[in-house]
Amino acid sequence: MSTTRHLVNRQRRLATVAAAERTATTTTTPEPAGPDTDSGAESEAESRSEDEPADEPEDKEKEEEEKENAPRSAGPLRVSLPAVLCVLTVLLGSFAAWSFTSAGSLREEPGRQNTALTDISRTSEVKGQITEAVGAVFSYNYASPAKADSAVKSYLVGKAVQQHKDMLAEVRAQAPKQKLVLTTTVTESGVELLDGDRARLLIFADQSNTRTGKSEETTYAAAMFAVDAVRRGGSWRISAIDTFSR
Repeated sequence: MSTTRHLVNRQRRLATVAAAERTATTTTTPEPAGPDTDSGAESEAESRSEDEPADEPEDKEKEEEEKENAPRSAGPLRVSLPAVLCVLTVLLGSFAAWSFTSAGSLREEPGRQNTALTDISRTSEVKGQITEAVGAVFSYNYASPAKADSAVKSYLVGKAVQQHKDMLAEVRAQAPKQKLVLTTTVTESGVELLDGDRARLLIFADQSNTRTGKSEETTYAAAMFAVDAVRRGGSWRISAIDTFSR
């Protein structure tokens, strides 16, 4: 009996130990969970890999938009600057050509050659002689009309002779009766044009008209006019008188 009971108890202990060992083996060895974990990781990696391409097109679109926007903003500056420089070059070249042509035409045309500022000696000569001529022909003394006639012959030529006659006609008519003495003094003159033997001058003058009859009376006036002059026989003469009356 004891032997049989002992065997039974031993079998029970062995069964308990075996069961305990199986239980321990099941809990400590996660072999079945290995494939599941790997599959889960792979599924997560696959899910991530599947999710990531979905984000890449958006990033690529943003990068493409930035690339497109950057050249568009900088492109016109690169294009417009050379274009503006080309236009300026063309304009400056055209202006230079026009200036050169105009200057050449002015030098070639005899009527456009003005040496009033460059030929100092000739300018001074015409200015001095015409100043003297104006004072002589626009002065008149009732007591010596021949002096006025001589001045006209010496200093006037061309149409200036008739112009002067018309301008002093009333003075000559009234001079014997009122005993008139007309005196003209040039206060300032300027040579506007000097071209060889031709010149044009602007004259400023003061005039005094004195009546020396029973009651002496003197009136004063200022005059401004222009004269054209020509050089003949080594001296300058007045060829036309412009009073700016027209």
